[in-house]
Amino acid sequence: MLPNDPMILLSFINTKLRDFYPDLDALCDDLQADRAEIEQKLASIDYAYNAELNRFM
Repeated sequence: MLPNDPMILLSFINTKLRDFYPDLDALCDDLQADRAEIEQKLASIDYAYNAELNRFM
């Protein structure tokens, strides 16, 4: 289960992307997470996924 708080989610997702996954799609597939839901929740705190850097910024 993913963290519900957007700031904790940001830290969790960026750490997982840095340490374990080549991109957001791989993370979502492995964790059975909804990419749109993650992006929407992080957009609420003004973060967007940067595919080139493989992290939310």
